[in-house]
Amino acid sequence: MSVLIIAEHQQQQLDEATLHAVTAAAKLGEVDILVAGYHISEVAVQAQQIAGVRKVLLADTAEYANELAESMAPLVASLAKKYSHILAAASNAGKNLLPRVAALLDCAPISEVTEIIDSQTFVHPIYAGNVLQTVRSEQTQHVLTIRSTAFAPAVINDNQAVVEVVPCPAPQNLSRFIDRTLTHSDHPELTTAKTVVSGGRGLGSAENFAALLNPLADVLNAAVGASRAAVDADYIQNEYQVGQTGKVVAPELYIAVGISGAIQHLAGMKDSKVIVAINKDADAPIFNIADYGLVADLNTAIPELVQQLKAVLD
Repeated sequence: MSVLIIAEHQQQQLDEATLHAVTAAAKLGEVDILVAGYHISEVAVQAQQIAGVRKVLLADTAEYANELAESMAPLVASLAKKYSHILAAASNAGKNLLPRVAALLDCAPISEVTEIIDSQTFVHPIYAGNVLQTVRSEQTQHVLTIRSTAFAPAVINDNQAVVEVVPCPAPQNLSRFIDRTLTHSDHPELTTAKTVVSGGRGLGSAENFAALLNPLADVLNAAVGASRAAVDADYIQNEYQVGQTGKVVAPELYIAVGISGAIQHLAGMKDSKVIVAINKDADAPIFNIADYGLVADLNTAIPELVQQLKAVLD
C-alpha cells in the first residue's frame, strides 16, 4: 500500500502539521508528499528531507498560488488512483480540501483521526471529543484528515526523496482569490507552542483580555488562545479560538484564565500535558480536568502570578 499526503506550507516554509501527518502515514505504507503552490522549490527541498518519505510530487504553477480547495481537489483526485490512502492534517485547509477530494473519488472521508489500528480501521473523536469511535472502512480508497496532536512529528534528516513534477489538470475556475488578511503576533504559533495561555469571557473585556494575558504570555514565551465565548464577545480574533470549532492544541502547559470549561472548549485542549485553571467560580467545570486549580479574582491573581514568574525566571 502507498499513501499520498497533501503538504501544508506558507510558500517558503513547510508547516509542522505535515510532519505529524507523515508519522501517521508511515503506519499505512510507503509515503509520498504532494507539494502544490507557486515558486515553492524551497518547500519541495524541505519535504525531501523528511524521514520516511519516498517521493515528493511537485505541482508548481500559478494556478495553485493561493491553494484554493476548488483548484487543488482535481489535482489530488488525478493523482489518487495510485494510492490506497490520501491524508492531510485536520487543519482548516485540510478540512476544506479533503471532503472535495472524497466527493470526486466517490468515497466517504474520515475526519480527525487520532489512531490508526490497521489499514482499514481508524479511531476518531465524536460528540465533542467525549466518545472515541472506531471505524472500519471497506472502501478501496481512504481519505483521512489527521489530528496533529495525536501523532509525533516526523524527523527531518538527510533523507533525499525523489522529486517528480506532476501534470496539472485544466483550471476549474470555480472560485477566485480576492484577499488574505493575516494577523501578526509576537507570540508563538498557537498549534505548535509548548505553552498556551487562553482567556475566556470571565476576563470581561477586550482591553482586560490583552492587559492580563499578554504579560503572562510574554513571560512564559507562550501562545495566546481564547474560548469561543471570548471570540464571540470580540475580545480577540477568531483565529485564536481553541475548541471543537477552533484549533486543537496539546501543549506541555495549558493555562485557562476565566474559562468555565464548556464541552466545546475542552474538545480542543484536554490532551494538554498539564492544565492549570484560574477562575473565581469554584464550581466551574474546567476544574474537573485541571491538574492545578486556583480560585481567585483574575484581576489580582494574574498580575501577581506575572510578578512571581519574573522573579523566578529573571
